[in-house]
Parts: sequence; structure tokens; C-alpha cells
Amino acid sequence: MLKTTVKVSNLNNLSDARYCAGMGVEMLGFSMDELDFEKFKEMRGWLAGVKIVGETNTKNFDEIVALTDQYQPDYLEVSDWENILAIERIGKPIILKVDFATDNLPALFQATKAHVSYFLLENSDDFGVIDDAVLSQIDAWSFQFPIILGFGIKESNVNDLLEQTQLSGVALQGGNEIRPGFGDFEDLMNILEILENDD
Repeated sequence: MLKTTVKVSNLNNLSDARYCAGMGVEMLGFSMDELDFEKFKEMRGWLAGVKIVGETNTKNFDEIVALTDQYQPDYLEVSDWENILAIERIGKPIILKVDFATDNLPALFQATKAHVSYFLLENSDDFGVIDDAVLSQIDAWSFQFPIILGFGIKESNVNDLLEQTQLSGVALQGGNEIRPGFGDFEDLMNILEILENDD
């Protein structure tokens, strides 16, 4: 068991996916835009007891519908908040990806909260860090809204982030395989091991 809900985003190989499932990760995310469907289907066949998140960045509603029909995820992750009512009618629980750097988050949270299961809070600013001011802001939002944090998470701060906020969970990134069975996901492994421990 992990201390909080964990989503691992953008998985593209079975080694990472099975490792994450074995560690108790609740949500495994796969890019429906980039991951070959046959490869996805093969990977999904090996996974049990986890929620599959179909991730897409497209703003084309018809494409979102077609991808959902094909991949049949348990959750649908989108960034298209303007069409959230239409997307909701697809009938899958929604994770709405929002951007700390550019979105008007208080207004966005209020306008869409009734239609989503979680907000995935990311940051397009490559230099964005979680300092005390940002942490305070995240804490205030996470008290009101179901937020999964997707940036600034490190081995050194993940416990503090969970202890000092009301976050619903954290999102980590899958890595690319160097060769089959060998991936460069040491940071991911280390953070999951910290979340596994209760000390």
C-alpha cells in the first residue's frame, strides 16, 4: 500500500507498468495520442487491479470520442476544459489537466469541479519550483478541490507535500526503456519506495 493515490503518467513499456502495478500504484496513464494501440492492448492484457488512464492533449472532441471508444480507459485525462460538459457525456470519470503557470486556476476549478473526478496540476514553466508560497497556494486549493500534483515532486519533499497539504494524490512520469526490460526510472522507483514506507 502507498500512502496516497499515485498516478504514473505517459507509460510506454510493460516493464514500468508492471513495476508500478506491483508497487501499488492506483492509476497507470497511457498516451492515446502517441502509444500504438496494439502495444497498449498487449500491455493492458498483463495488468490487473489498476485503473487505466487514457491521456490525450487533443482539443478535437470527435477525436476524444474516437480515442475513448478505441482504448476504453477507466479514466479519461484531458486538458480541454472548454468542452468539459460534452466530454462528461462520454461517460468516463475525468481527470482534467491544468497548468499552474498559465491557467486562471481559481476560476477554472470553480467552473469545472462538478464535472471532474480529479484535477491534475502540472506546470509548463520548466523553472517552476515548490517554494513556501507555492506550497501554501497548493494547500489552499487542495482543501477545496480534488488535486493530484504533477510537478515539483522529489524524494526530498514528497512526504512534506503530503503532510502539509490536502492533496488527493501525486502524479509521476514513466520513463523510456533503454532496451527491453531496462528503463531509466530511478527517480520514480525511489519516490514510490518512500511512499511505501510509513516511517
